[in-house]
Amino acid sequence: MQIQSNFSLRNFNTFGLESTASFFAEVSSVEELTEILLDPVWQQKPKFILGGGSNVLFTQNVNALVIHPVIKRIEKIKEDEDHVWLKAGAGEGWHEFVMHCVSHGFGGVENLSLIPGTVGAAPMQNIGAYGVEIKDVVESVEAVSIESGMKRIFSKEECEFGYRESVFKKALKNQYVVTGVTFVLDKKPVLNIGYGDVQKTLLEMNVTSPTIQDVSQAVIAIRRSKLPDPAQIGNAGSFFKNPEIPSEQYNSLKNIFPEMPGYVVSETMVKVPAGWLIEQAGWKGYRQGAIGVHQKQALVLVNYGGGNGNEIRALAGTIQDSVEVKYGIRLSPEVNFI
Repeated sequence: MQIQSNFSLRNFNTFGLESTASFFAEVSSVEELTEILLDPVWQQKPKFILGGGSNVLFTQNVNALVIHPVIKRIEKIKEDEDHVWLKAGAGEGWHEFVMHCVSHGFGGVENLSLIPGTVGAAPMQNIGAYGVEIKDVVESVEAVSIESGMKRIFSKEECEFGYRESVFKKALKNQYVVTGVTFVLDKKPVLNIGYGDVQKTLLEMNVTSPTIQDVSQAVIAIRRSKLPDPAQIGNAGSFFKNPEIPSEQYNSLKNIFPEMPGYVVSETMVKVPAGWLIEQAGWKGYRQGAIGVHQKQALVLVNYGGGNGNEIRALAGTIQDSVEVKYGIRLSPEVNFI
């Protein structure tokens, strides 16, 4: 295992932003991870765990040892008549894991196709799309304590999953490195195709009796049509969370803005699409030098090349203020500022 100093992170974040790590190490096994965490040379130094870099905004250099897990494996743990349990290493690409499941006919993650990032980062963020969240298929998460090097297995309940949240972003933030995730998948899948875009795309594909392969291809087509490829234009996907507001507030806004969409999430709360709020506030397609708001999806902030994290952070703040003035809703970033 090689530890490099003054290491550029430009190719390790999907915004393509320049940032320099004081030290950088790739770890390809739990043993390598434990070794570096318990090494007296590094034990007292600050550490930062970097997965696929698809949900971070670097606004400065990282004065720490950046640990980049590349632990890769996909193995079948057990199965019964209806389900199969798969364990995936934290360094597996998320989309590659989904494709593995889809190709074997294992259902449950097909709606999460083409989401960037790694398996290890997925439970931390409780990634989700088109009516499915990772919490729906996770059985347990394996992790190592940054402080002690001790291994721990978190049950689904202990992960405390919420909307784009988990215990790893709250009470245990910066305390554990995820090394693997065990998923429970369906051998007799029940498809989730309630979203209009998914139904529409399946019809355009002339699919009347969809399989998980069809749903995956539909989701991939939708994402490619709406979202920029980070390899072409720097971005981190959805920059803001979809806000959940009290039903009374939503109904009041609906009287003023009859076209405002909303999705009931409980008896008292309604989720409003952040992209709609940003677009209606006039930001879709906005460009300021090297950064801007994507022309097809207002929820995506982009780096056209040469931008920096502080410029994007400032733009995000201006958008938050604009939406709050118009609708009384304060958007929360989904992206982590570093």
